[in-house]
Amino acid sequence: MLPAADVPPGEGDEWRSSVLDPAIAHALTQDLPPAIFRRILETFEADVARLTAQLVAAAAMLDADGFRRAAHSLAGAAASVGAVLLEQSARQAMAPTAEPDRGVAARIQAQGAMAVQALAALATRRSEGSEAWPAAASGPGSLGAS
Repeated sequence: MLPAADVPPGEGDEWRSSVLDPAIAHALTQDLPPAIFRRILETFEADVARLTAQLVAAAAMLDADGFRRAAHSLAGAAASVGAVLLEQSARQAMAPTAEPDRGVAARIQAQGAMAVQALAALATRRSEGSEAWPAAASGPGSLGAS
């Protein structure tokens, strides 16, 4: 994953680069046909809604196994679309020593919503014909580097 500083953000793109892995976001929006990207986004959105609801319920019931299972599934879903902030938090929540925590569940739920919003913004930009993710200048550590 590239640090957010390596992505030359356009206006309002700074938050997206902290939520999404720029390389994966670029690949999703530039390498996939729009219909497939939209389907991935819809699936991810449904998964996040279902899994964060399970995580919140497990936290409320102090169900450690359910909490870790939901966190594990969220980490996998997040990794598949480059939602790095969500993935990182979910991986922490699935640790064997992690205990069900309502605050953690609420934070992960908010991060899931942020990831969905960031991906939806990319889809909108792509459908409007603009470059979904700004291309980086060539050089070490940039998206344009080989």
